[in-house]
Amino acid sequence: MFAYILRRLGYGFLILLGVNLITFVLFFAVNTPDDMARLNIGGKRVTPEQIEKWKVERGYDKPLLYNAEAPGTDKLTDTVFWDRSVSLFAFDFGRADNDSGGDIGHQVKRRMGISLQLTVPIFLLGLLASVTLALWLVMFRGTPMDFWGVVVCVVMMSISSLFYIIVGQFLFSRQAHLAPISGYAPGFDALRFLVLPVGLMLVASLAGQARFYRTLFLEEAGKDYVRTARAKGLSESVVLGRHVLRNAMLPIITSAGGTLPYLFMGGLITESFFGIPGLGAYMIEAIGSQDFAIVRTMVFLGSVLYILSNILIDVAYTWADPRVRLQ
Repeated sequence: MFAYILRRLGYGFLILLGVNLITFVLFFAVNTPDDMARLNIGGKRVTPEQIEKWKVERGYDKPLLYNAEAPGTDKLTDTVFWDRSVSLFAFDFGRADNDSGGDIGHQVKRRMGISLQLTVPIFLLGLLASVTLALWLVMFRGTPMDFWGVVVCVVMMSISSLFYIIVGQFLFSRQAHLAPISGYAPGFDALRFLVLPVGLMLVASLAGQARFYRTLFLEEAGKDYVRTARAKGLSESVVLGRHVLRNAMLPIITSAGGTLPYLFMGGLITESFFGIPGLGAYMIEAIGSQDFAIVRTMVFLGSVLYILSNILIDVAYTWADPRVRLQ
């Protein structure tokens, strides 16, 4: 197990290095440091002196990948790539290109906690609700209750999450005044700002997840071991809970584990519509202001979290099914 994790971490490092290099090349193939300076300084009459000052302050006056004039190893280390991309591996994110962006590391630490307050309840409650609903539909499979349950799920899946957000804000905030329409407050006051977005995102994601899990449970429910359990006189609830659910854990872990990076990265749409200052809103603001330093940082963090989540999924397989061996 330990050797497997080390090997996967080694592969992950190579993937991160490739993603980092490709991201760097793509960003600077589209915009040169001079273009970035003009975008951030603003105005049509930007002098060369202002551009050069902006580049010096942020280290963009150096060569991008290779500094032929520098001695020794400085040929590689005294470059923009080393200062702004390789430094990400030490989680040194530097400062934003935009003057109002500040220190990126400080912003990531502060906003990650806010994003987790939003996404963790959505993840846990959504997983519990969707699995419970799927088991309930399977218990009544072939009945009108199952048929109409699937119909409702399909209808809910056909509706955009933006519809739930807009209608929810109108009904619960503007009409009923049960929750603030947007904003955020620290401490326990955050609860009244997070109840509405958490509830709406649960409703928006419930149908798709429940229908997916229903398909998994139906496949398991038709296997020989389930028929044997029923022949022994076990009740349907016991068969579904102890046998079907347990044997369907591997695809559930795969599905749920794939969403782990998004717990830390926040919800782009949800945070933007509800004015929650998490990492999702931070990413949207960076894209809008064309702050490439923040965008590169978020892409790097997303890659790290994706690699770690896949390792955690593989380890969780051994817990869910002892027959799985990692080599």
